[in-house]
Amino acid sequence: MIDLTPEQSRAARELLHWSQVRLGAKAGLGEGTIREFENGIRILRVEKRTRIRRAFEMAGVVFTAKGPSLSAARSGMNRY
Repeated sequence: MIDLTPEQSRAARELLHWSQVRLGAKAGLGEGTIREFENGIRILRVEKRTRIRRAFEMAGVVFTAKGPSLSAARSGMNRY
């Protein structure tokens, strides 16, 4: 599994049109945790980064070397 970077998290949220609050709710983390991670203020433990990544993957985000994208099966679905 490729580790999740702050840049990938921001890009994946943008794809899904998710706020930091929504991502936090989906990953079971606080908004402040997401904000500090994405802004490079806080380095999260692997377990928390995995929770964020899984929340994105459950919503149809696929992580590749080129960056996050929506899976073909999910790209046309309502993501809000």
